[in-house]
Amino acid sequence: MDNRKIGVFDSGVGGLTVVSEVFRYLPNEEIVYFGDTARVPYGSKSRGTVLKYSAQLMNFMLAKDVKAVIIACGTISSNCREELAAMYDVPIVDVLTPGAEACAAATINNIAGVIGTERTIKSGAFERRLKALKQEITVYSKACPLFVPLAEEGWFDNPVADLAAEIYLRELADKKIDALLIACTHYPLLLNCIKKVTGDIKIINPAEAAAQKMKTLLADKNIFRDSPIEPRHEFYISDDTDKFGFVSRHALQKEYPVIVVDIEKY
Repeated sequence: MDNRKIGVFDSGVGGLTVVSEVFRYLPNEEIVYFGDTARVPYGSKSRGTVLKYSAQLMNFMLAKDVKAVIIACGTISSNCREELAAMYDVPIVDVLTPGAEACAAATINNIAGVIGTERTIKSGAFERRLKALKQEITVYSKACPLFVPLAEEGWFDNPVADLAAEIYLRELADKKIDALLIACTHYPLLLNCIKKVTGDIKIINPAEAAAQKMKTLLADKNIFRDSPIEPRHEFYISDDTDKFGFVSRHALQKEYPVIVVDIEKY
């Protein structure tokens, strides 16, 4: 038993899709969330900058004395997960491994697609993990840099998002992929637009896979929260924005109070 909270962090509001799945799979757990809204997006930044920012986010989470952390960001997971695991003595779940495992299990014809930020796709981490899990798999990757600002803007289902999805994803759909791994937690917010292009292709949501992995981790370590008191969650951002409330209502069906923190101090 461990009644401390689970930390979840992302480059912005996309990680709320992970929080939504944690609420579903671990309804008795408490969450501390941090969205780096002042510095989003991470996907167009250098690897060194992403590592610097993610270390600050980890320092914030340790200051909150969390019992485990979910890196709810595909860019961080694909570029910095090994360094962060070596730097910090706290259980870490990222979206890379569980997402790749779910995709490898889902594809029948062994032709899969991966979409993510420029930094994520450039790293090749998701592709390497998929091939390590299933040597015969063919992977086609596509960077979709406009998806993050569209999600942050709250443009989940409109003609601009539809057009971006068509331009980005038509090429992948034409490759006969039967599974598409969404390697960014912002992208599930645009799921309706994505499905208009992909049709019957199986969509692999890394948010759900990460929540399932965290549930397994808590069970293995016997550190579930054991309290009859209703969970109390904490939400923090690095820059005040009314978009957080809008996305919170969309992803979590509730607008939670949020506190602005100077993440540079960490």
